[in-house]
Amino acid sequence: MPRITPITKDKAPQASQPMLAGIEKQLGRVPNLLGTLAVAPAGLATYLKLGEALGHASLDAKVREQLAVAIAKESGCEYCASAHTAIGKMHGVDGAELAKNLEGKASDPKVQAAIDFALAIVAERGWVNEAQYAAAKNAGLNDAELIEILAITVTNLFTNYANHLFQTVNDFPRVEVGAATH
Repeated sequence: MPRITPITKDKAPQASQPMLAGIEKQLGRVPNLLGTLAVAPAGLATYLKLGEALGHASLDAKVREQLAVAIAKESGCEYCASAHTAIGKMHGVDGAELAKNLEGKASDPKVQAAIDFALAIVAERGWVNEAQYAAAKNAGLNDAELIEILAITVTNLFTNYANHLFQTVNDFPRVEVGAATH
């Protein structure tokens, strides 16, 4: 049972209504997480603005979704693993590749380096050591990409933690992540 019930566009605070209308237009529905965040217009706007900013990243949508799946697993967030697996497929990432990403692996060496760096950020709470940083650089990730990986990681932790905190009901095809590590 969710701690906060997702709201519909017609019951949302006035400031959330246009944001929910945009989500509904884009996705055909409002996922439970976004309906939950809409209770606080600033919470929903934070998520949407972060996503909008990442739309300008040099790392494409496929890589962003692959990172999101790996981060969801690391955080124990079944909702986000499920959502980003579905969204990753919409962006053309193969299901088998997404399954690898869920385990922190990737077929492409540069994506693997990005996943490793993102997971190091999560595990080390940002205190990535010199060896981890050097591995990312040696794999060909440039300074801008490292900053983008940080932004992607923080954005995904926001939603992972929101789902943990509010116990959002998963409304995507279920992807298991195993026991949460809390």
